[in-house]
Amino acid sequence: MPNQKKSLLAKLLIWRAKHISHRQFILMLSVLVGFTSGVGALVLKNFTHFIQHLLEGNLVQYYHHAFYFIFPIIGFGIVYLIMKYVIRNKVSHGIPSTLYAISKRKGIMKQYQMFGSILTAPITVGFGGSVGLEGPTVATGAAISSNIARLFHMNQPTRTLLIGCAAAGALSSIFKAPIAAIIFAIEVFSLDLTLTSLVPLLLASLSAILTSYFFFGDDILLPFRIEDKFIIADVPYFMILGVIAGLVSIYFSKVYEHIHRFFDQIESPFKRIIIGGVGIGFLVFLIPPLYGEGFDVMNNIIKGDLAAALKGNIFNMDLSNNWNVIALLGGLVLFKVVASSITFGAGGVGGIFAPTLFMGSILGNCVAKIINSFGILNTSVSESNFTLVGMAGLMAGVLHAPLTAIFLIAELTGGYELFIPLMITAAISYSFTKYFVSHSVYTMELARKGELITHDKDHAILTFMDLESVIEKNFMPVHPEMTLGAIVHKAVVKSKRNIYPVLNKKDKTLEGVILLDDIRPIMFDQTMYESVLASDVMQTPPAIIEMEKDKMTTVMKKFQDSGAWNLPVTKNGIYVGFVSKSKLLTAYRRKLINFAV
Repeated sequence: MPNQKKSLLAKLLIWRAKHISHRQFILMLSVLVGFTSGVGALVLKNFTHFIQHLLEGNLVQYYHHAFYFIFPIIGFGIVYLIMKYVIRNKVSHGIPSTLYAISKRKGIMKQYQMFGSILTAPITVGFGGSVGLEGPTVATGAAISSNIARLFHMNQPTRTLLIGCAAAGALSSIFKAPIAAIIFAIEVFSLDLTLTSLVPLLLASLSAILTSYFFFGDDILLPFRIEDKFIIADVPYFMILGVIAGLVSIYFSKVYEHIHRFFDQIESPFKRIIIGGVGIGFLVFLIPPLYGEGFDVMNNIIKGDLAAALKGNIFNMDLSNNWNVIALLGGLVLFKVVASSITFGAGGVGGIFAPTLFMGSILGNCVAKIINSFGILNTSVSESNFTLVGMAGLMAGVLHAPLTAIFLIAELTGGYELFIPLMITAAISYSFTKYFVSHSVYTMELARKGELITHDKDHAILTFMDLESVIEKNFMPVHPEMTLGAIVHKAVVKSKRNIYPVLNKKDKTLEGVILLDDIRPIMFDQTMYESVLASDVMQTPPAIIEMEKDKMTTVMKKFQDSGAWNLPVTKNGIYVGFVSKSKLLTAYRRKLINFAV
């Protein structure tokens, strides 16, 4: 039976090669990828809503509010058991794991990633995890597209493009914002904006949004139409909102990173589950709007229904007092990122797209209320407009995706009346955050390891290259105690290379190198064969490449700074081989040729 399947696939590939061009086939696959991303979004959303309805609609409503303490621990525990016994692999965060697959695995994603997020993300969010479903939806679509590309023997650039198509399809399906989805794929996945990539992205986005309309109808995640017009007098206040959004974006990134590091130090998964579950349970018990994604809270705030948005207020604060409302909203902004980071640290699966929108909407509304409460203006600013623009400001800062932020809010609101304030706030927030935080929360860990793909093509190609593939090992080693005669007879005569690594005889650590030029003046003088030792003529290499620490960008810089033609490679101090500049540049040129689709 397996042989029959292989034979059928082989016949299909042969038929495709004869009748369908590579370009046409990519377009067809992009439509398929868009459809699968749309279906993935449908499954994730419905599964999550089913769990939330089951828990919130029955257990919490008819029994006790204290169930909020228990739900997160149960959810994290179920996710851990699924990973250990069902998937038997760790399910990483959606978009960072996808970026890692592009940069270090040549766009190849394992098969379990096609269903890993579908099984774990809805349980995380449904049981109170304060994260979103957009990242897992992207990861699911990306894994499916990667495996489709492998099935049809597509090359690395095509796999990367189809992963970008999956990302565009996922966002298009979730938000019904096809243009923003395309821009998101280009900004976050560093795709080149050319006709070659744009048409597949367009088709994937279109296919996904049609799939969404077919299953969801006209339902929109954030249904809102602009009622208050933008006026030029509000420009200074949108600039202030941009600065505040930048500050909150920096706060978001720092808190996210510190909490991640705290949980990384806890080796026991059970301790992480207990600590994270109790932390989330406590926060959600005190601040119920932190439960789950928070889109209902966002919609209520945009509509101005604060009673519904802040329901379950355990502090029993009077919501008719504007400053009480501002205090409660400020608390949501401060603690949402804490809740989201704890969810990830405890082992939950989700994304930070929704938490970013959540914090941004509340931040914008809070800033508008403060401006209006001080009575600086004769006429008050529009709280609904500031709520929407606040989303764009935080997205631009936290995700480092200002264009996605601008077009997403513009498409969600059904028009471009807010385009100017969106541009002002997003640009200021992004620039401010970028100055203090070099990388988004999606990419900070990959960037720290030198594994991040960016729009810098030289850097991207070096990231794709594998150091181990360019190491040469046909060098004759010598020992510090070897005499000149032994070096000549055992190394020079037998080697075709003109450089010899000097290794410690016991532990094989690198102590130096001998160049043929170093011994050429004396190698024919036999009277010196016994008196001159390798330690006398060896020299310290101009630089050493450390195999597990140095990335290709670092390796290239060491060649540039040292001016050397060959550099030794060590692993934990032990000699491995040499890398030659000529082989490195040859590998670079080959990768450059294959880089473009």
